Amino acid sequence: MLTLVTGTTGQVGRRFVPRLLAQSRPGERVRILVRDEARAERFAELGAEVVLGDLRDPEALGKAVAGVDAVVNVAASFRGVPDEEAWAVNRDAAVELGRAALASGVHRFVQVSTGMVYGTGRGRPLVEEDEIRPGGMMWGAYSESKAKAERELLALDGEGMDVRVGRLPFVYGEGDPHLAQSLRWAATWASAQRLQMAHHADIAQGLLRLLHAPGVAGRIYNIADDAPVTTVELHQLNGVETPAEAHDRTDPDPWFGIMSTERIRRDLGFRPLYPTVWSARDAGAL
Repeated sequence: MLTLVTGTTGQVGRRFVPRLLAQSRPGERVRILVRDEARAERFAELGAEVVLGDLRDPEALGKAVAGVDAVVNVAASFRGVPDEEAWAVNRDAAVELGRAALASGVHRFVQVSTGMVYGTGRGRPLVEEDEIRPGGMMWGAYSESKAKAERELLALDGEGMDVRVGRLPFVYGEGDPHLAQSLRWAATWASAQRLQMAHHADIAQGLLRLLHAPGVAGRIYNIADDAPVTTVELHQLNGVETPAEAHDRTDPDPWFGIMSTERIRRDLGFRPLYPTVWSARDAGAL
């Protein structure tokens, strides 16, 4: 089995690929698509095949998917990019990758998405059957482009390629700067406002389960830990005092971004290695 992974130099991909390689069995190989040869060296040293090229280049896509059995599309453009780039990478390139994979005879395609596609809250944890409701404090080109990519890629499932989607929450751990960056938003939140999270080890676990599980074609799975973190806790984790005004604010959407993990637990046996950010902190895994 040969698996292609994209987005391997991003925060999620750079931590997922080493785990995929470490768990590979005899006969299983990993290929990565990267633009910068120097940044691919550490993966090559671990045993990955390297294809140089841009996800938006059809010729590079053809080379990347040739002879591949499965694809895990981690690539994404998110913070600080123009809207047109978000659409170009998150929807257009993802869908073209899916079509190239289908044409090349790829059997399985895992699309890495985001819980932000749900939009507004529902007054309860979000489940995979929920329709998308555009809106909410984080809605924009990133979430909308990811939602459109999901829809178009899942349509390929009916054309002979097994497509499954993993929706991620806020990801942290192992030196990822996201936890510190969370204060950009949390500084203006209500004190009890919550953020759904998952450690990189559990994101990798979830994606590996999506990659290898039989019989789940066309399904979407939320991947998250067990305990969303409040604004107060985010400040505590960062060693910063919570702004006094946070206690006077009201959370406009208390269930925004809070996802149920019942499906991935039931179908795929997922259990977080770090059920809470506090357990990750105590294990020295931040």
